[in-house]
Amino acid sequence: MKPSAKLLLLGGTLALLAAVKLFAASPTRDAIHELTADYLARRPSQSLHAGMTLAEARPAQKNFVKQLMRTLGRPIGFKVGLISKAAQAAAGTTSPARGVLLEKMLLPNGAQVSARFGSRPLYEPDLIVVVKDASINDAKTPLDVAKHLREIVAFIELPDRIVAESEKVDGSLITAINVGARLGVLGDRVKVQPTAEFVEALEKMVVTATDEKGTELARADGKSLMGNPLNVVLWLLRDLAATGEKLKPGDLLSLGTFAPPKPPTAGQSLTVRYEGLPGGPLKVSARFTP
Repeated sequence: MKPSAKLLLLGGTLALLAAVKLFAASPTRDAIHELTADYLARRPSQSLHAGMTLAEARPAQKNFVKQLMRTLGRPIGFKVGLISKAAQAAAGTTSPARGVLLEKMLLPNGAQVSARFGSRPLYEPDLIVVVKDASINDAKTPLDVAKHLREIVAFIELPDRIVAESEKVDGSLITAINVGARLGVLGDRVKVQPTAEFVEALEKMVVTATDEKGTELARADGKSLMGNPLNVVLWLLRDLAATGEKLKPGDLLSLGTFAPPKPPTAGQSLTVRYEGLPGGPLKVSARFTP
């Protein structure tokens, strides 16, 4: 190939790469303002789009969360989404995603919540763990994690898809919209026992979700969360370390759904039970109003 042809080819390649970079550029400040306005107004957003890299999505999430803090308060922990292979495949990714929980997102047991709490609202039987001390950041195994947790908390997460139904969704977009964090209901708690037996009980516990008539809506075991719920914490620790972040005492960690998310219906009640843990079963309930 002649030198002139090589230069022409190189120039074309660079132009193409520049065009791709422009298309997938980090969202603008105006786009994040629009996303925030849509979120607070509970309307589907078209401000962000699929095609970002994770390196572009994370600053977008940070700016989005910073704006939400003015209304929803300080960060109190993290949520992990896309924990199943099926959810990852649907989003075109091979990894979970993390978001930030803010203090006014969390509601007490038995809370009554409008079925229209978000732009595209959903409910999920979930689980929260509470960090006891900063040494959790050095954990390498589920038992290591258990030694640095304070409590297990029954939890119904109430996420929001946020983006318009017409929008294509991928893993980076899910990260940018803070993994759809909107609300959640906290229920019964049990103290974590730093033993192999407790770790095994978490893996074997049975989680069921029922409605106001007692109809079973979902059933799963602890293995549904990456083989053991504490494996989700280990993934989160690695993901935070990649961006120079750490967990701190008191952080609440939402570990993901035990069943596919579903839209709520006005008048519906939801109860999630966790059986098989030392100290007796846990329960959390919520009711959806018009």
